[in-house]
Amino acid sequence: MKLKSLESRVIIEPFRIRSVEPIRFTTMDEREKLLRDASWNPFLLKATDVLIDLLTDSGTGAMSSRQWAAMIESDESYAGSSSFYRFETAVRDITGFKHVIPTHQGRAAENVLFSLLVQNGDVIPNNTHFDTTRAHVEHKGGEARDLLIPEGLEPLTIHPFKGNMDTARLEQTIRETLGETSGETRNESRDNASGETRGKSQVEKARKKIPVIMLTVTNNSGGGQPVSMANVREVSRIARKHGIPFFIDACRFAENSWFVKIREEGYQDKTPIEIARELFSYADGCTMSAKKDGMSNIGGYLALNDDDLARECRSLSILTEGFPTYGGMAGYDMEAVAAGLYEALDEGYLRYRIRSTEYLGEKLVDAGVSIIQPTGGHAVYIDAKKMLPHIPPLQYPAWSLTNALYLTGGVRAVEIGSVMFGLQPDGTEKPAPMELVRLAIPRRVYTQSHIDYLADVVIHTYEQREKLGGYRIASAPKVLRHFSARLAPLE
Repeated sequence: MKLKSLESRVIIEPFRIRSVEPIRFTTMDEREKLLRDASWNPFLLKATDVLIDLLTDSGTGAMSSRQWAAMIESDESYAGSSSFYRFETAVRDITGFKHVIPTHQGRAAENVLFSLLVQNGDVIPNNTHFDTTRAHVEHKGGEARDLLIPEGLEPLTIHPFKGNMDTARLEQTIRETLGETSGETRNESRDNASGETRGKSQVEKARKKIPVIMLTVTNNSGGGQPVSMANVREVSRIARKHGIPFFIDACRFAENSWFVKIREEGYQDKTPIEIARELFSYADGCTMSAKKDGMSNIGGYLALNDDDLARECRSLSILTEGFPTYGGMAGYDMEAVAAGLYEALDEGYLRYRIRSTEYLGEKLVDAGVSIIQPTGGHAVYIDAKKMLPHIPPLQYPAWSLTNALYLTGGVRAVEIGSVMFGLQPDGTEKPAPMELVRLAIPRRVYTQSHIDYLADVVIHTYEQREKLGGYRIASAPKVLRHFSARLAPLE
């Protein structure tokens, strides 16, 4: 008997749920009081007062039975823990980098790296710096310069790799910053493959002004959009030509690898781990928050090849993080990450992960809600500027929409707009390039019915969009103000 196989359109979660966490339902009146008591800042709400929590996908996922089993076998020795060596082996296997320095999360890896590399007046290019990356650069007196391709700032433009860096602008930035002519260093480059060398003075000059080039995969601030392998390769070529170290912000490297597999010619037959290994092969190192594609609730690392820099990083990490074989992580955390890095690269998981996010995006688009298209991997980004044209950027339309989603249905999202990025290093205020509301979906936490409910909340809010008003900032710190700012609705 020959039967036809089923090609179901239903998105089935590739896991079974054997432990559940109750969530609390609230009324709109309760939510309004809770939000007012939190000074109209969703970051200041208690998690127990949130029904669907999409504030971040960082550290909020569900761990697997394999991760929990590995945690039971952890070694909590202060120095030389066997859990560290299993963690180190996993990171080396996937990234190929020689030195692995654990940190308690990704921003700690950034702190260690930038404390040693960035000085006052330096320029750090990136496709788009996310909040903590930008803050660390600016805290050291550097300029965090975003060099995203133009399509990355056009929410409705369909482009397979809207996270790509504009390499022409990267070349221009390097020439202008270093005072070079267009061909000055072309024959003085150092390429790891060819072994050609360039003048030591030119290398020192490059590193003094542009100590590192960063590339964020996927591009979180720009809609979770992927970076193509061709773009990674070209950024690497330019960095090596000018003798500048090239580091990847690798928080969502697995999701980026999946997008390369399904969208970039020549990668359809490669596995995600093979694609990830190639991606890292073009870089000199990476910073990593293991709370994303490490599938863990805490942890991170700095991985790199340079022996001298690694020695300095380890010395600094002892001061700020802990001994280099734990670096702010417990042994069981390192075990969870060592297992989670491979789980994040599983094809069945990645297919479900990307498709479930796409499903939410399709439902919103069908209802007329403007989002960044195509949908990214870890989140759907609503274009609040388009939805709320009656709210000026410096009255924070994305913040207004974020609060409305909580009031309407108990959904906590996050603003990626002028509250997060509007405050400039000199204290002035400037509208952000985009006013976005990010619906970041925790890994392996919510089912399709949760996503259907979420879509209903967004659409219901969209249908009442004319009623939304702006906000003002009552008080805020000078750095990363969105975390703890206190706001008030405009009358």
